[in-house]
Amino acid sequence: MLKIYYGDLELDNYIFNPDTFFNNTYEDEWIVDPMTKDMIKDIDGSEVVGPRLIDSPFLGPISTERLSGGVKTLILMKFDSEHIFNASACGDNCAKWIMKIAEEKDLTIRLGYLMNFGKEAFNIEIVNLSKEVHNLKELNEAVLDNHLI
Repeated sequence: MLKIYYGDLELDNYIFNPDTFFNNTYEDEWIVDPMTKDMIKDIDGSEVVGPRLIDSPFLGPISTERLSGGVKTLILMKFDSEHIFNASACGDNCAKWIMKIAEEKDLTIRLGYLMNFGKEAFNIEIVNLSKEVHNLKELNEAVLDNHLI
């Protein structure tokens, strides 16, 4: 299940800058994972050649560290269950991947904006409110009505 904390978060296991954290902690096997390859293709439009080489249509051959901040954050969400990541590093194009990761495991993230999780029904817990919401309208109303951002 996806759990979202909105607003400022101060916990020892919270990672505000997932981009830098990723560059210093990722493991090669994370990059060649099939779901990771799909995320990189979808979000960055790039192909994984190997664990340390990505073929970008815009930049040519790049190192893994040059992936977008959104993809890096998604990869961390998938493989690092010890931390809460700042999903504000992700755009709306990452929302479907966050939901897919949350189908595989309990996932808690922090957001500072209203991410568009789409028109389909979902189950998301707003951690600050201890409230479960089931669609985008309920989510947005709960966040805005309670001044969480």
